[in-house]
Amino acid sequence: MALAIVILNWNGEEMLRKYLPSVVEYSEGADIYIADNASTDSSLELIKRDFPTCRIIRLERNWGFADGYNRALRQVDAELYLLLNSDVEVTKGWLQSLIIFMDTHPDVAACQPKLLSIHNRNLYEYAGACGGYIDRYGYPFCRGRIFSTVEEDNGQYDEPAEILWASGAAMLIRREDYWKAGGLDPRFFAHNEEIDLCWRLRLMGRKIFCIPNSTVYHLGGGTLPKGNPMKTFLNFRNNMALLYKCLPERDLKHVMRVRRILDYIAALQSIVTTRRLDDFKAIVKARREFGRWRQELDSEREKIQKTAIGDPRSHIAILWQYYFLQRKFFNRLPQGL
Repeated sequence: MALAIVILNWNGEEMLRKYLPSVVEYSEGADIYIADNASTDSSLELIKRDFPTCRIIRLERNWGFADGYNRALRQVDAELYLLLNSDVEVTKGWLQSLIIFMDTHPDVAACQPKLLSIHNRNLYEYAGACGGYIDRYGYPFCRGRIFSTVEEDNGQYDEPAEILWASGAAMLIRREDYWKAGGLDPRFFAHNEEIDLCWRLRLMGRKIFCIPNSTVYHLGGGTLPKGNPMKTFLNFRNNMALLYKCLPERDLKHVMRVRRILDYIAALQSIVTTRRLDDFKAIVKARREFGRWRQELDSEREKIQKTAIGDPRSHIAILWQYYFLQRKFFNRLPQGL
């Protein structure tokens, strides 16, 4: 199947210089595109000079991660899209395992490799680790990372596994599934957009997998580092939006009520324990922005729920498991989660 690797770039000259060589070297048979979100640095000059085999898609302004990919992918003719962050270093043979799995599993819409940290190559990477899940209240966690606890990779998650969401840092997805689900939600700009897309795919009866014998290394936090108030705002707002769209009707009121309480507890905690007034303001702003979004989300929710199949969420409450039961490693969580 024809495969296109699409790297969304915004002022990422240094990351492209450092990590793109591995992509070019180890991605035989794939077309590589750099979709540029109107960078003001010398990214495009670097691509033209040092990576002439890569194709450039110019976007007229910074559309963010979500709509940037939507607009770029409309210009790409391939059966498989591989969304790849500019701060990812790939390894020899990384593509073959993913492609073979997709070829032999037509019921799978998307998959991801194992993501390890560039900073410490023995650790899983925070953003995607070895595949993502969502608990009953909408909190994301991964095989290899729960909240701030990141595990060492000792091969404990080296079997392919069905997951709820694949990391947008390195996601292989079928073109047909991407557009049938409506693509990434452009309102999100960045953060949680891949979770939202994968959840919608799961509700359509499609599967998502992690294929750990494909390995890449991810820097992470290149655009918005951890602790940035904008990142806090986007994470809280977008997480509430995807919950509102995808939760089954029987759980909607209860979960949204619980999350309202928990979000304001998190806001107060940001002042009391870390003295971060900016994070407090970001969470409050996120709640207000979500409130303004709800009416326009109603029609989308109705459309999603009309054909929704099952409920792919984990049944556990990850806050309870992590903070009260002290189960901080994925393999210590209840079986069949």
